[in-house]
Amino acid sequence: MADCFAVSTQANDFPVIDLSGSVAAVVAEIADACEKWGAFQVVNHGVPLELHAKFELAMKKFFAQPTEEKRKLRKDIGGVKPYDYGYEEEACVQYGQEMEKLSFKLMEFISLSLGLPRQRLNGFFKDHTSMGRLIHCPPCPTPQLVLGTHEHTDVGALTILSQDSAGGLEAKRTFDGKWIPVKFVPEAYVINIGDMLEVWSNKKYTSVVHRAKVNSESERFSIPFFFNPSYYVVMEPIEELTNEQNPAKYRAFNWGKYYGSRKYGNFKNPEIDVLRLKHFKV
Repeated sequence: MADCFAVSTQANDFPVIDLSGSVAAVVAEIADACEKWGAFQVVNHGVPLELHAKFELAMKKFFAQPTEEKRKLRKDIGGVKPYDYGYEEEACVQYGQEMEKLSFKLMEFISLSLGLPRQRLNGFFKDHTSMGRLIHCPPCPTPQLVLGTHEHTDVGALTILSQDSAGGLEAKRTFDGKWIPVKFVPEAYVINIGDMLEVWSNKKYTSVVHRAKVNSESERFSIPFFFNPSYYVVMEPIEELTNEQNPAKYRAFNWGKYYGSRKYGNFKNPEIDVLRLKHFKV
């Protein structure tokens, strides 16, 4: 938790994919979005809307509390005891479970989009190290002087993000490097491709560079869920996606070591000495 200083449609050019469409259509649209953007939004995703509303209410209740009270509460929304009072604990655990289900669903679509068997990537998440965060950005009187979150990529496999109507999220489009606002779409989730999918796909898909801006008019709430492999997983391009004409673009490395280094990084100093994908390029 942090206070921080089927048919597809288009939201300001940003792909919005309906997961209730045919498997073939969804897979094709995800492949196109991953190659051109490294990100997309999904609707008809299967997460109960009433659960999301309940969880969002719990989040806002949390941030409305005094600082000392917030410090007493657990941080992991997918953990055993994210809250220790009332219905919020149940809502948080259920929400974490729904995020896990949606993550596996998306990974299977992505696996198919790479020409792999549906469950080819599932084994990497047997003891997954996923986590969620609650983010609250109060209104900023001088938004032109600050950036809510510095540009970065997500270290894991993929990120599922719930954002509110305040907006502020921007993604750098893969094919031209242009920054595009990711507009709020009701009942949708933003899906970011992370570093580990870039490695597995042998850079057919690249992790999306994104950032978040603050504004002077309204507070901003967002809920990212980071779907990460098991600590012991050895990361390297999937064997079926490499050959003599397309050799592996990354050397093998351990996910746990990579994550252990990156989680201590600092958005204020992006060049801080932590492991990055560039260190493993062939």
